[in-house]
Amino acid sequence: MTLSPRRPRRRRPAPLIGSLALATGVGLAVAPAHAATPTAAAAATIVVAKDGSGTYTTVQAAVDAVPANNPSAVTISVKPGTYRETVKVPANKPHIRLVGTTSSKNDVTIVYNNASGTPKPGGGTYGTSGSATVAIEADDFQARNLQFVNDFNEGNTSIADKQAVALRTAADRIVLDNIGAVGDQDTLLLDSASKDKVGRVYVNNAWIQGNVDFIFGRASAVINKSAIRLVKRYDGSSGGYVAAPSTAAGKKGFLFINSNITGDVSSRSFYLGRPWHAGGDASLDPQAIVRNTDLSAAIKTTPWTDMSGFSWKDDRFAEYKNTGAGSGAASTDRPQLTDAQAADYEIADWLGGWQPSS
Repeated sequence: MTLSPRRPRRRRPAPLIGSLALATGVGLAVAPAHAATPTAAAAATIVVAKDGSGTYTTVQAAVDAVPANNPSAVTISVKPGTYRETVKVPANKPHIRLVGTTSSKNDVTIVYNNASGTPKPGGGTYGTSGSATVAIEADDFQARNLQFVNDFNEGNTSIADKQAVALRTAADRIVLDNIGAVGDQDTLLLDSASKDKVGRVYVNNAWIQGNVDFIFGRASAVINKSAIRLVKRYDGSSGGYVAAPSTAAGKKGFLFINSNITGDVSSRSFYLGRPWHAGGDASLDPQAIVRNTDLSAAIKTTPWTDMSGFSWKDDRFAEYKNTGAGSGAASTDRPQLTDAQAADYEIADWLGGWQPSS
């Protein structure tokens, strides 16, 4: 079947961001919006190096050195190495660029192993969002040439809640270019500051790995030209879900475009996604569109499924011109956009007037 249009077709110019090419060592320029009043100036570049050759030896120390409400871009340049730490960029530190010093995303790794059920030192547990290795709560953040990892061992039988986030964003105008997000369950949480706020995220040329709901949240996110890798569970079994959007009504959810989804897993064992009505909120209207993407045979022939009593057919899930062994023709179980509808499901539509540029 085809997805019934929700609005008239609009003609748009080809989005410049769709072919974004980033020069090594050159940051993305994003027009600042609603910059807060500065309290102090910050150095234009802060260097982090494990061997002590930089300004700081940890990423969090560099973030801490950025003054609150900094009005202009600050680059945190991270030299190759593995940084075992948790990092948080608070909401009052916008315009940070977190950049690995080489062109390979594998040369800089920020890694930790908290899970939702991991006990906190002061009591209680971290919860899913609190488990993030790196948490971004500030607008106009950019990351490039590094990877975010949560290496929690799902085989740990002492912890029941195994959601373990590698990267969490909860802000607007976020750029993630040439990055990795590696984990198992709930790897990449793309969120907004609150249900009523927009959280636009542009992910380009990324490696995103996981098995259960590993790209999830309420952000309006574009995942472009990325490799989405399906991995088996700790017990060797195959099966899972790529996306679990929790989009608010009237907002845009996840747009997967020009990417590929594959992995060393069993054939027809993974769903493309399911609707996450966080907290049982029936007012949400989860959305995921997968278009112009190569799907391996790991994807089920009925690629969407229900979640926690909510039917995916009541929300917004569809495909358009996908290829590969996991693609399929339109049916009641596999909605496809028409050409007219697809004209309103482009990158520029998703980012709503915000256009990162090289």
